[in-house]
Amino acid sequence: MSNWNEEEDNIIYAVVVNHEEQYSILPADRELPLGWKTVGVSGPKQICLDHIKEVWTDMRPLSLRKKMEEMEKGDQQ
Repeated sequence: MSNWNEEEDNIIYAVVVNHEEQYSILPADRELPLGWKTVGVSGPKQICLDHIKEVWTDMRPLSLRKKMEEMEKGDQQ
């Protein structure tokens, strides 16, 4: 009996990002969902996840980060 965790994943994935700079992966042969674009990294799942871990260091959506920066600037004036 084979466990799904033990099965080899031969799917090639693509790293994608949305307008809020949130990252995900999806099979490279799938059509991109609306609002998402590829970042030029593809390969086995772990390679893609390692890339995301390296580049996505701030999990807050872009709109929240911008709002917080505006609030900080306002406090400094």
